[in-house]
Amino acid sequence: MRVALCQYDIAWEDKEANKRKLSSLVDGFFRKERAGWLVFPEMTLSAFSMDPRKTTLAPEDKRFFADMARARSACVCYGGVEDGRNKLFALDEAGEQVAQYAKTHLFSLSGEDKAYKAGQGQATFQLGGLSVTPAVCFDLRFPYLFWGPARRTDVYVVIACWPSRRAGHWAALLRARAIENQAYVVGVNRVGKDAGGLEYAGGSMVVDPSGECVLDCKGAEGVFACEVGLEGGRVSAARARLPFLKDRRDWTPGPAAG
Repeated sequence: MRVALCQYDIAWEDKEANKRKLSSLVDGFFRKERAGWLVFPEMTLSAFSMDPRKTTLAPEDKRFFADMARARSACVCYGGVEDGRNKLFALDEAGEQVAQYAKTHLFSLSGEDKAYKAGQGQATFQLGGLSVTPAVCFDLRFPYLFWGPARRTDVYVVIACWPSRRAGHWAALLRARAIENQAYVVGVNRVGKDAGGLEYAGGSMVVDPSGECVLDCKGAEGVFACEVGLEGGRVSAARARLPFLKDRRDWTPGPAAG
């Protein structure tokens, strides 16, 4: 499947401005290229705000993405708040919601744990013939979240608002999650600044099961695409050549020595 990463400067708490920007970016991309899967950053229509009045998705916000999926015959993953939780939503080509995931690890340094509730579960879902496991931003720092579903996962998708000052961590952790789980990782971040002046450098990327970066969007605003999936058996071939996953153990540390 050809996946398109939409990396853009999210207008602070302005859903309508962001809808106009996204429509323009996606329309411009599809005039020249095609993709079967569109992925947008965390809190796609509001930026990473701690005000649920601004981040919570209304029915018309969800319709915006459903209409986009139907119009482009493309799967869509986007972010927003629902039921007090920071979520990723997945839509099929017909605009039907096939899955949602609530962020498990909340970023206490920003007060996210005070503004929102943590998710309690994770599920791998089917999207365009791929087995996809989701995560949201800060989740990327916790490898155990990725280990459990590894054997049934072709692609991990991570949507984020990850600041520039830790851009090196973003790139390193995306590659680490791909290497240790022998799966594709699609990471989509934003660019620009938020209302407090915090900068975001983008760096959205696709990493293959061997840890090689096959797409790096760097710092530009736009929609960038590459092939991801089962063509050529990249996932199964990596796991057959180096069958590390079969050696993985559920491990609980014992009492300290001495």
